[in-house]
Amino acid sequence: MRDFPMMTTGNKLAALLLLTTALTVPGVALAQSMAPLPQSDDELASAVQDEDGEEAPQTDPEGDEYQEPEVSVPGGSIIVTGRINRDPMRNSTQVVSVLSTAEIARTGEGDIAGALGRVTGLSVQGQGFVYVRGLGDRYSLALLNGLPLPSPQPLSRVVPLDIFPTNVVASSLVQKTYSANFPGEFGGGVINLTTRAVPDESFVTVGGSLSLNTETTFQSGISYYGSDYDWSGFDDGTRDVPPALQVYFDSGMRMSDVPLDSAQNINGAPITQADVAFQLGNPNLILLQRIGDVPANWSASLSAGTSFDVLGDGVLGVVFTGSISNKWRTRDITSQSVLADFTLDNDFNDLVTDNRILANAMLGIGLETGEHRFRFTNLFIRDTLKQARLSVGEDYQDDDSIQQQQTAWYERQLIDSQLVAELQFGALGVDLRGGYARTDREAPYEYTFTYVRDNSAGPLGDKFINVMDRQTGDAAVVFSDLKEELWSGGIDLSYELFGGLTVTSGFAYTDTLRHSERREFLFNAPTSFPDGIGALRPDLLLGDAIIEFYDIGLIESTQSDPAFKAGLEVHAGYGKVNWEPLTGINIDAGVRYEDAIQTVNPVQIFDVAGGSTASTLLENDYWLPAATVTWAPTEDLQLRASASRTIARPQFRELIFQTYYDPETNRQFNGNPLLVDSRLTNYEVRGEYYLGGNDRVSIAGFYKDIENPIEAFSSFSDNAQLTSFANAPQATLYGAEIDAQYAIDLMNLGGFFQSKQLALFANYTWTNSEISVDTGDTTLLFPGGPTPASNLFVDGVPLTGQSDHLANMQVSLEDLDRLQQFTLLVSYASERVTSRGTSGLPDIVEDPGLTVDLVYRQGFQFFGSEAEVKLEARNIFNRRNEEYQTNGTDRIEINSYDVGASLGASLSLTF
Repeated sequence: MRDFPMMTTGNKLAALLLLTTALTVPGVALAQSMAPLPQSDDELASAVQDEDGEEAPQTDPEGDEYQEPEVSVPGGSIIVTGRINRDPMRNSTQVVSVLSTAEIARTGEGDIAGALGRVTGLSVQGQGFVYVRGLGDRYSLALLNGLPLPSPQPLSRVVPLDIFPTNVVASSLVQKTYSANFPGEFGGGVINLTTRAVPDESFVTVGGSLSLNTETTFQSGISYYGSDYDWSGFDDGTRDVPPALQVYFDSGMRMSDVPLDSAQNINGAPITQADVAFQLGNPNLILLQRIGDVPANWSASLSAGTSFDVLGDGVLGVVFTGSISNKWRTRDITSQSVLADFTLDNDFNDLVTDNRILANAMLGIGLETGEHRFRFTNLFIRDTLKQARLSVGEDYQDDDSIQQQQTAWYERQLIDSQLVAELQFGALGVDLRGGYARTDREAPYEYTFTYVRDNSAGPLGDKFINVMDRQTGDAAVVFSDLKEELWSGGIDLSYELFGGLTVTSGFAYTDTLRHSERREFLFNAPTSFPDGIGALRPDLLLGDAIIEFYDIGLIESTQSDPAFKAGLEVHAGYGKVNWEPLTGINIDAGVRYEDAIQTVNPVQIFDVAGGSTASTLLENDYWLPAATVTWAPTEDLQLRASASRTIARPQFRELIFQTYYDPETNRQFNGNPLLVDSRLTNYEVRGEYYLGGNDRVSIAGFYKDIENPIEAFSSFSDNAQLTSFANAPQATLYGAEIDAQYAIDLMNLGGFFQSKQLALFANYTWTNSEISVDTGDTTLLFPGGPTPASNLFVDGVPLTGQSDHLANMQVSLEDLDRLQQFTLLVSYASERVTSRGTSGLPDIVEDPGLTVDLVYRQGFQFFGSEAEVKLEARNIFNRRNEEYQTNGTDRIEINSYDVGASLGASLSLTF
């Protein structure tokens, strides 16, 4: 058995009992993938110096070199120098969690969002948005190598982390207490991803995987043909803007001004609305097709790296990774809505099949020479979603039956290039960071066709018809495009004045520019359009003969505000000190100054301006102090206290007065240009007890006061849910979290267990939040202006996105001599509000529930090369997705469906 310094058998049993009564989560084990967890501090310290007194590489007791995770953050390393134990959670001056490559691998997740969902107090919502302590994504900051990232998602300024595969990331750091070297938009925490740079040795790894889902794979689904290359996530040109429509876009005229006398079509005549409509009726993009057996999911990856000795004592490393995945998901969704008296307005069943293709590539070049490190990272990610939806339901107000179909194609792309230099000149440290990133999101040809059956006794009373008049059916197509560019740079200087006192200062600059355009066209039939023709399927309804004979025209419904440009420019400077006045006491304190200008303005698309007033101008500057005091009264006990002030700015999507459709939730969003910044005051106290090696228990309490928090609220009309945003007057959030990690050697059991250990990880977070609304409080809504806050918010209700309870458990049986792991992962999140109800309706609530996963990893030799096979079972108890409204008696399903269990197998070979 390993030696646990200063621990009796009773103490160990008590610690183990504490662990078994808590739910677990992945901890911060810093072992390599095929190495055991580091053992006791004494064993670690014994390798710090060699027999000549020189510093030697740290090793674990089995003789493998101990490798701390690679972390790149503004202001330099997070590790406090001068300590033997290198666990960053223990030795950082702030409250951090770090997932190393080994920890990420243990979870078996394929993307970083999934792996981070196992960290204390973190939850994943929607498609890859990571929430810290239940606060929304607007309160979470994501960085790559210490630099910000633009989002390829119009519904968020925060990048969804599920687009980052785990093979491009060397470590993931989560810091929950604010320090002045990070941007001031720090509500719940910062997530910093560090990419791989200099490999220890040359390698080539190839891998592939197959997986299936019980609700999707080999089951019936729906799709549409699209183009020949859809399987790759790229279009072959089928979805390019058609020529006639492009001429209209370039003309500066409104659709009501068509025909365009100044533009001639191929026949030499002026372009008419019919010319545009003819080119919008491609059957390959419209006609829904049933898939008898939805195929299995698959992925393939390639990673390679090498390093060279250069400049005498330097090492130059090159790392390349690339992967592609093709995944399917079918959802059978119950979607309902109610009226103000909570009687049922409509009841729909939506069958949705998503085909998601994710491709990525990263090229990293790293140079380490002496005490200097350089990192040049180039990242490309393309995330494509091909979606088909068929909805059938009842409109109880009109006694009609509705059938609606939608086809869509969403392209999201991120290109990021950044250069980081971390230099050390004796006591002076210099960090230089610069980067350019661009995201694009295109959604061409979003089609919606609505058919109505009036259930009358007439000749067509039992038929679904669409006469394209917005009363008895409609047909629409949307083209949307988003481009965002982000320039960022910074310099950080740190100097150790004398032992125990280091001063750091820095300057950072970011300039974000976004252009967003959405053009919706409604096909408009004359009143003489026959009901019998309206019974044709969508591709025939938009056939050339129908359009020409019945003079089908177009109405642009978005011509009031079709395009916006938005910007956020931030200049920031900070200074902080890290001081250890006495052994065991550390003070990290500083202040950050930020000056920011945030704008949103309509773009004049038409020659004649529309007179829109949907603009935003926020000019603010802030002083943001932060301090953390750490005290280690004994070798094994560490206490922390921190306080800070931070901000949260409105996201672009929350400001832009433009409708977006979210394919994940099947709802529309519209911004509010009158939002203002939120201001946060944060406090935290924490106790950490280290049991030896990496075994530990920590408990913390936190409190946040939020001025003007931004909340989502929803209303229902025309069988659709519309979500917008408003500032609530005030909110508080407080809670506690416990985190534990423990490893048990099993070698005394002999036989199969002789080289095994049982690694236990657990955490639990309890959070309570309340919105405060007093009589006379107002909020601003566009275009009306001041509105009583009580119209939107109820005093005492929780913040949106916040679960009262978050818990995770991980139990891993691991071999200490080779790669062999069997891991049980359990995650639980209690109910949380996704949107405020309006007009006296209750809030919309999501119930994430309990998820149980199993992951098995086995390494072996394959013709002299290292190989790894991974088997995984996800959501084995088939947790449902449940989103609903309830008045305590009746329950209305907003977005509820069976998720299904997933089974997968993967194989990788390293040469």
